Amino acid sequence: MTNIHQFKVKNGQGKEVDLASYRGKVVLIVNTASQCGFTPQYQQLEELYQQYKDRDFVVLAFPCNQFGGQEPGDNQDIQQFCQLNYGLSFEVMAKLNVNGVKAAPLFEHLKDSARGLLKTRAIKWNFTKFLINKQGEVVKRYAPRTKPGSIAQAIEELL
Repeated sequence: MTNIHQFKVKNGQGKEVDLASYRGKVVLIVNTASQCGFTPQYQQLEELYQQYKDRDFVVLAFPCNQFGGQEPGDNQDIQQFCQLNYGLSFEVMAKLNVNGVKAAPLFEHLKDSARGLLKTRAIKWNFTKFLINKQGEVVKRYAPRTKPGSIAQAIEELL
């Protein structure tokens, strides 16, 4: 598999989503958590989405409970938290695993396509970000500390 368009995932309501539907769009994929020190990044992610959504840009958040148990709720709890606290209008998908034997195939592909610091494959924490071009190819991986606003220039270049 060479791009994300070959994967299917579940949205926050449990319905299957074919990532091929994002062909021709620049996508930012982020593993998220509601009780993390980086959770306020949701606000910047929403700002990025609002800034570029009319130019074929999409943010896809994938909640994950593998880092410090910081996403303990079920999909309904997560959707409610994101809406009430951040008014998110981008897609918050179903909770999944990003590491280990139960890691989602999409995240296995992302980790293979863009290694982390010191060429590590594993995702180290919540709010790791993957920037995807219009062809569905991973362009860059960003660390959790990278503020979403600092990715704007890279998004511009892909649009």
